[in-house]
Amino acid sequence: MSEKILIVDDEAEITDLIEMYLHNENYIVYKAYTAQKALEYINAEEFDLAILDVMLPGIDGFQLCKKIRETYTYPIIMLTARDGEIDTITGLTMGADDYVTKPFKPLALMARVKAQLRRYKKYSGPTELSDSKMVENVITTTNGLVMNISAHTCMVNDTLLSLTPTEFKLLQALCEKKGRVVTSEELFKYVWTDEYYDKNSNTITVHIRHLREKMGDVIDEPRYIKTIWGVGYKIES
Repeated sequence: MSEKILIVDDEAEITDLIEMYLHNENYIVYKAYTAQKALEYINAEEFDLAILDVMLPGIDGFQLCKKIRETYTYPIIMLTARDGEIDTITGLTMGADDYVTKPFKPLALMARVKAQLRRYKKYSGPTELSDSKMVENVITTTNGLVMNISAHTCMVNDTLLSLTPTEFKLLQALCEKKGRVVTSEELFKYVWTDEYYDKNSNTITVHIRHLREKMGDVIDEPRYIKTIWGVGYKIES
């Protein structure tokens, strides 16, 4: 079954261009020129990925991204006309998984779409592993944190967390290396293995902050994810 992708941009030329390339990859495409129209689609359809322009009339792309994240965990790629760090951080803070600066190369955008969908499928898709293998893929830590890698679930004190694929992957990296300090660069390479992705330490920082918020962690006295200043992050074994 072909994945459904939502494009939201008020510039028809851009939406038509992206649509053409997505159709060539056999994706089902929905186009919206305003956030209001996008929300109508979101309420009526089940999407696998969304591409959102930052500068939209009325509700901007940041607020639309935040609205989507209230209910859905599928990947969101932000389009921004400015190569500014503030825009990038804002998008990630609102829950975006990736960002692309205009003007962009369509093939590079397609590569990012495919990478995000691969991660999302792995996160949300069914598993055919045996029960014994499932047990092997369960990681437990102190303070009631339990990750089931095969089932792609994470629980804190018996409460199931709603994590995006990116958040899950980051937490998985920390849990697999529990007891050790993991540098931001190592985390970046673990999650974003694609060579095209620009390295930005703020990307890791923002996603770690999201994880802490969902886990009920506090940066001053963290119970789960500890910051080792100047080095990276660590989860105790």
